[in-house]
Amino acid sequence: MKTYSAKPSEVTAKWHLIDADGVVLGRLSGIVAKILRGKHKPTFTPHIDTGDNVIIINAEKVKITGNKKDQSVFYWHTGYPGGIKGRTQGQILEGKHPERVIEKAVERMMPKDSRLADGQMGKLHVYAGATHPHEAQQPVKLDVAAMNPKNKRV
Repeated sequence: MKTYSAKPSEVTAKWHLIDADGVVLGRLSGIVAKILRGKHKPTFTPHIDTGDNVIIINAEKVKITGNKKDQSVFYWHTGYPGGIKGRTQGQILEGKHPERVIEKAVERMMPKDSRLADGQMGKLHVYAGATHPHEAQQPVKLDVAAMNPKNKRV
């Protein structure tokens, strides 16, 4: 028996549309990372980008469970001495770019320091509102909330 290895010319990428309204952040990002990598396909090959494109709408309405909204802090450094800064997930969700919470959560579930993962993250499109400019691609709606009762919080 031989192991199947996909070639880049054999890969076809679909488009998935996910509504994040009321969906738990960690569960959503795990499902999205799996789709971006292509692990949901039987032709998954670790060194080839076999993943699909994902569009996430209503990113500002994603749910964060427990106290993570106030206690989970994203840090960055400005490059100057004493220039470490941080914002909680709640501050980011209420701020100017709430889609960055989902982008960061998915990015942290992807392989680290990999050009392949960078290309796969390029297939993620997150929008704060209910509209998106990808209607021409005819995305298939994926209902993450209905997959498991724990995926959605009221």
